[in-house]
Amino acid sequence: MSASDSGGPAGSAWTVYCDGSAMPNPGRMGIGAVITAPDGTRHTLSQATHAIGCNNEAELRALTLALQDLRARGVTAVRAYSDNSILVEQLGAAETKPIARMAELFDDARALLGSFEHAQVRWIPRHRNGEADALARAALGFAPKPPARPGKKRR
Repeated sequence: MSASDSGGPAGSAWTVYCDGSAMPNPGRMGIGAVITAPDGTRHTLSQATHAIGCNNEAELRALTLALQDLRARGVTAVRAYSDNSILVEQLGAAETKPIARMAELFDDARALLGSFEHAQVRWIPRHRNGEADALARAALGFAPKPPARPGKKRR
């Protein structure tokens, strides 16, 4: 199944929120994911990698680790969310050429997504992915990002 396929029956799909951090960027990578079962049971993943990479690679590794965890559990339907638009766009469009050094990682993620009966990856705004971000940062020994202040717009 491609990243744009339906997530299957709403009551049977597992949900993943994933995020990755690179400190500095590129640098050490931390990955985080919040996995929720259809019954509401939650699992979290938080780990540092031994590799050096950029934030895009860390995000992709977080998604891949979460998908591998779900495959091991025998899950057949998944809805994954990421605040990384590059990851979502590249997984959703087969004709889009991935970043060359990350092509193998994208191939692995596409193969994992295709191993589910129903799978989708969707973009969400960063402020809706705070827990996964905090897990990725914690894996590297960093505190969560402070919440954005209302009314302040970045340029």
